[in-house]
Amino acid sequence: MNLTKPQRRRGEELATAILDAGWSILREAGYQGFTIDAVAERAGTSRSVLYRRWEDRTVLLDAVLAYGLNLGRREEPDDTGSLRGDVLAALRHANDRRTPIAPLMSAFLGQYYEASGRSFAELRAQAFGAHSARSLQTILDRAVARSEVDPAKLTPRVRSVATDLFRHDLLMNAKPLADEDIVTIVDEVFLPLVRPAGWTAIP
Repeated sequence: MNLTKPQRRRGEELATAILDAGWSILREAGYQGFTIDAVAERAGTSRSVLYRRWEDRTVLLDAVLAYGLNLGRREEPDDTGSLRGDVLAALRHANDRRTPIAPLMSAFLGQYYEASGRSFAELRAQAFGAHSARSLQTILDRAVARSEVDPAKLTPRVRSVATDLFRHDLLMNAKPLADEDIVTIVDEVFLPLVRPAGWTAIP
């Protein structure tokens, strides 16, 4: 018998408690274990409270994914003084932050796609919004200002190639990348694609 009594919380405090409970359940029990009843019980509240905020399980799941996948996200990317340093710092931070959820996402995505009919790109857009694009734009703007990048080479595919390769390896292997793999993505793939012709680093 469930002896957990609903707690009197309101507003953002209550919403955060529900989202935190949902994220914990998703990580522990996966897609199938994520139910309105389970989230309500874990959050110490009632089904009716959840339904007043989220109309069904799918809408709640979207909110929980956006909450959980953004935990620990920085508002601004590190400014290391170089494009190489900035991209390495961004990928290393993502690698550390996503360590606990890589296995979850690999197991979760198939069930999520089958039930929702959504693609991974749609899931990313739902979870991250424009934040990822803004962070990358900040890094590239700095690099252009330092003359480290040829703006004409920054096609949509080239701009995202480092993060795309990182994400692919993370999901395929369901574990964090080795640091040498991150360095390889940056040094052997990304930087040669964006450097100006004849570019050399300033000593």
